[in-house]
Amino acid sequence: MIQKIAAAVLTAVLVANCTTVSGSYPSEGYAPIPGSITYGGQPRTKLTRSPIGSSFPHTFIDQRGREVEEIYIIQPDRTLLIAQRHYRPFLAWSRD
Repeated sequence: MIQKIAAAVLTAVLVANCTTVSGSYPSEGYAPIPGSITYGGQPRTKLTRSPIGSSFPHTFIDQRGREVEEIYIIQPDRTLLIAQRHYRPFLAWSRD
């Protein structure tokens, strides 16, 4: 009986420590880096025709010469959130 209670308590503790994030994006987004659309502040023009919650990519070269792809999400107040950032490989070998 004590073993069953201990197992139930352990399971409850483990489940309580699990956290889920709504979607796969950090809630605060990533900090802008030089080349990001939001570097230096939000853009002056508002995306009025794009639906709230929609996303779009932006690709640029960072200060180290790496190709960076960022995914932005349009927030309810029409600001942009950097939801994902991917660094592409410096040398992409192709297989022929």
